[in-house]
Amino acid sequence: MPRCIFHVDLDAFFVSAERIDRPELRDRPVVVGGEPGSRGVVACASYEARPYGLHAGMPLAQAQRLCPQAIFVPGRFHLYSDLSRRFMDILGEFTPDLQPLGLDEAYMDMTGFEQMYGPAGQTARRIRERVRKELGLTASVGIASSKVVAKVASDLCKPDGQLEVPLGGEAGFLAPLDVRKLPGVGPSTELLLHGLGVRTIGGLAALPGSILRYRLGVWGEGLRRSARGQGGGHVHP
Repeated sequence: MPRCIFHVDLDAFFVSAERIDRPELRDRPVVVGGEPGSRGVVACASYEARPYGLHAGMPLAQAQRLCPQAIFVPGRFHLYSDLSRRFMDILGEFTPDLQPLGLDEAYMDMTGFEQMYGPAGQTARRIRERVRKELGLTASVGIASSKVVAKVASDLCKPDGQLEVPLGGEAGFLAPLDVRKLPGVGPSTELLLHGLGVRTIGGLAALPGSILRYRLGVWGEGLRRSARGQGGGHVHP
């Protein structure tokens, strides 16, 4: 039976959590991570800050140079931890096959639950509505037959969206996307693939397996399968 996998991801989680009781931060460029004079890094940047090039892992001093009007706030892990627990509790009410990834995202195996909840898209809307109503947060949901494709879908529909990739359409959905959109392709792998003339996920899928095995070993074969919308493993509770 084909799988039905959800990837549910809270949008700009740390910033959104801070905005719950600090409404003055809404619609402003916000950085969670600490004071810009410290040696820390950005833990989360709001969507209003991202057009300036801000992203997680960037040194705070650099973030301030790029976006001097940004509001910098320290993190409150106890707040994020509590919201994360409640978020996972909501997801766990829909399926026992839940695989958290950090505090703000999780895979859900929803295979066979259509008879109980209705179509997958309808269930995703119910989940997003509950997260919004009970936590004051927004979530994006990708729906597909594999974990890899579901994660790419959720990334593309952010913020506060959902995207369902139809069964059989996985490879076509991935093909035109930049190869960096594929989970597992970091800066060094991207550079290697560019050297092979590959800039899209479809280009990666079309590469002969022998080339990827030679350049990346067994991992290269898995990357090629992912580029074709295959595999991605099971959801591990």
